[in-house]
Amino acid sequence: MQIEIAIVALIIFYILTKSGKISISKLIADNEMYLRRLKEDDYDFYVKAKYGDSVNADILFSKRLQNALIVMLVVFCLLLKNMSYLYVLVCLIAGFVFFKLDYINLRNYYKRHLHEIDTMLPYYLKGLEILIQHYTVPVAIGKSLEDAPDIFKDGLKELINEINAGNDTIEPYMEFARQYPVRDSMRMMRLLYRLSLGRQERKQEQLLAFSKTISNLQQKARETKYKNRLDKMEGKTMSMLITTGLGVMVLLVLAVLTMMQL
Repeated sequence: MQIEIAIVALIIFYILTKSGKISISKLIADNEMYLRRLKEDDYDFYVKAKYGDSVNADILFSKRLQNALIVMLVVFCLLLKNMSYLYVLVCLIAGFVFFKLDYINLRNYYKRHLHEIDTMLPYYLKGLEILIQHYTVPVAIGKSLEDAPDIFKDGLKELINEINAGNDTIEPYMEFARQYPVRDSMRMMRLLYRLSLGRQERKQEQLLAFSKTISNLQQKARETKYKNRLDKMEGKTMSMLITTGLGVMVLLVLAVLTMMQL
């Protein structure tokens, strides 16, 4: 009976929502100031890391809230017959967990693709090195934006804006490194900062050190890429061997059982 009540309640809620009598979107919009506090600080970054500029992070966040409220309503309907303070807490927890799932998936996606970012960064820095030979570091970064990998563009824009706003400390460079916590990103940003401060007579010496570091990063990136491919091939080979072994064992067992019945 409890499930039937829940189904009826959900059907009524669906009809009221479609007819405009109830609007979850309006509810969220009216309480946006409070609900925005639930938004994670790095949520926009993870959305852009996965979808680029094709998806609006605010719209996606609103959908997260709507889905979480719907889950809370479904759980509430299922527990309506035996409702108590404990079950109200269960409804809230269920909605919060579902709300967090999307963020966790985005964060895990970013972590899984960190090795791709790790591979892209040295090659971006190599192109930047060529520009630095002819321009100052901030100007070179600005000119590199067009050819930079999409995932770096927002971080680079923030870096340039901070520099143009008069922030001549190392902090804008470190903020970029914190956004992309891959191999030696902190070290590379420190080298860039020193290059931006270096006198013209020391520029070639600093560029040489910068170039050597980038070459080492490129070599490590190639080794990592090769190792990942090798591990993937080994994993597939192992899966094939295990599947083949299990198949042979099943056939042997069937053969033994057939012989025993004869």
